[in-house]
Amino acid sequence: MGKLTYHSNDEFWSFLMTGIDTPAINSKVRTKIFPLIDTHTHFDAPVFDKDRGEQAQFAYDKGVRHLVLVGYLHRYFARLYENQQQINDLCQLDKKNYLNQKNRFPKVHIALGLHPFYIEQHTEAHLEEMAQMLNEQRPLAIGEIGLDTFTDAMKQPETFAKQQRFFIAQLDMAVAHQLPVMLHIRKAHAEALALLKAHNYDAHKLGGIAHSFSGGVQEAKAFAKLGFKLGVTGQITNPNAKKLRLAIQAAVESYGIDCLVIETDCPDMMPILGQTLDNNLEDASSNNASVLGRDKNSEWDDASMHSRNVPANLLYVLHSLSELLNVPAAILAQQLWLNSCDALQTKWSYTL
Repeated sequence: MGKLTYHSNDEFWSFLMTGIDTPAINSKVRTKIFPLIDTHTHFDAPVFDKDRGEQAQFAYDKGVRHLVLVGYLHRYFARLYENQQQINDLCQLDKKNYLNQKNRFPKVHIALGLHPFYIEQHTEAHLEEMAQMLNEQRPLAIGEIGLDTFTDAMKQPETFAKQQRFFIAQLDMAVAHQLPVMLHIRKAHAEALALLKAHNYDAHKLGGIAHSFSGGVQEAKAFAKLGFKLGVTGQITNPNAKKLRLAIQAAVESYGIDCLVIETDCPDMMPILGQTLDNNLEDASSNNASVLGRDKNSEWDDASMHSRNVPANLLYVLHSLSELLNVPAAILAQQLWLNSCDALQTKWSYTL
């Protein structure tokens, strides 16, 4: 996908005005809404069971037109498809009931993958069943997959070797099925880059995202050079996330805003804000870390027990990134849409 070009001032301002003014949760600001793609969510998690439909409609109202449910454990693969069907059924019902109105729910897509942090729970049978699912229920992408040495246990030679084996096996599946991958890389960027360079997976042709990017300047440039988009989460809203913000700026200086996509990674990675779009919350600063990869035996709790991020908060990621890069939100939003379509090998229309 190419960069945006405007042939006249009238064309530019016409595009700029496609945003809709809406009162932000923080009464001190007003926020324009633009079409957005949430490239990485865990919106199928039980924390959303009580109000998933409501939150999906809320996300649509805040500009989210597509969102991706991302797999991490084999035992939850079926849940991904169940929740995709639930929300997409709402889309169809809405079309029938409001023939003269726009669809009010985002379109939901699926990525299947075996997360490296949970490597002890993955089996060869899980790989075989995943391969079969790719034939029978083709997903949008494969993910989240990769390498993770966050804990001492993950650094053990036998464990890390298994991570590498499963990573390669899933990259092989991606090549065989011509699907993009969503990478989870934590404290293993050098090893992951070496493996990717040695593999025949070509992100320039197949797409791909370095999800929730957390590396430094050199790693950011290296993944962008390989053709991966850098997934930017609510962490970018934290002014103290200096390493991340510098890395994103450096990647953009070298490769342009073409190298970025945005994501919520909900219910994790809460933006740092005075308030959040989730009405259940008042302080968004309390949960800006990922639950995935912290405890191998627990998932997200009930909504009343968890300070959750929600897909509607993607709007805050857009505006924080716009401020960081000094790029108008209107221009950035459309380029991020093009980038997401490139990374996910789709051709979705940019319409509000």
